[in-house]
Amino acid sequence: MADVTRRLYLRHLRAAPTSWVSHTVRGKAKRAGTGLSFWYRPLTAVLSEVPVDDRELPLLFHARTEDFADVTVQATVTYRVSDPAAAAARLDFSIDPYRGAWRGQPLDQVAGLLAELAQQPALDVLARLSLAEALTTGIAPVRQSVADALAADPRLTETGVAVVSARVVAIRPEPDMERALQTPTREQVQQDADRATYARRAHAVQQERAIAENEMQSKIELARRQQELVEQNGANTRREAQINAETSLVRDEARAAGTRIVGLAEAEAEAARLAAYRDLPPAVLQALALKELAGHLPAIGELTVTPDLVSKLVGKLG
Repeated sequence: MADVTRRLYLRHLRAAPTSWVSHTVRGKAKRAGTGLSFWYRPLTAVLSEVPVDDRELPLLFHARTEDFADVTVQATVTYRVSDPAAAAARLDFSIDPYRGAWRGQPLDQVAGLLAELAQQPALDVLARLSLAEALTTGIAPVRQSVADALAADPRLTETGVAVVSARVVAIRPEPDMERALQTPTREQVQQDADRATYARRAHAVQQERAIAENEMQSKIELARRQQELVEQNGANTRREAQINAETSLVRDEARAAGTRIVGLAEAEAEAARLAAYRDLPPAVLQALALKELAGHLPAIGELTVTPDLVSKLVGKLG
């Protein structure tokens, strides 16, 4: 919308750089162009403003395929007014000289014209395609047919409208039909997911089995080593007992040999002593016997010697 300001009985209009404005007074064009700025009298001025920038027009319409399935086509048409003078002559782009607003809705008229021109070729193409073809490969032919129809339509050329591009965003069936078509894919995806789950579980079971086998092998190896340890301990104990027995035997033999040597020495000494006693007179032997006996008698604290005992002893010595 143009920017209109008031100064006394005059008005000043300043257009945007993307707006074409024409100023006519009493049927004569005074000025026309893009991005103008000028003063005018609102009582005599006739103003028109035509946007010349690119505009997006979203389209949403229904169609029927060859197999009588309803689909929804979502498209976008990009257009611009290439000949604003022709557009202002064919459509009502006049603006209020006091406020600068459009008196009508010219862009709605352009949108309606484009929608009608775009729907017809799309309907014709989809009517020759089945639902599966329309959903899988239908976007490209529909887009091409819409673009060709809009580029070759004479009404758009006479109106001064040029189509920059036409895009078909999506072709979708009804919600129930879409869910029905998605069911095989969902089932296939679910089956793949189930197979993956089963494979993961089987792999987990296999891993658990391998772990259990490893644990069992470890236990078997540990038991075998414990058995070897017990056997080694027994062998060591037996070896130690054998060594101790041999040592005791050697010690006993040595002790026995020593005892025999000592016995032989004592026997020889006793024999020598007996041989020495054999040639002694009986009185000497008695004296020695008394001496030996006295050595084994207990200690005598007091000894009383009577005359009878002395006389007997002297008599024996005599």
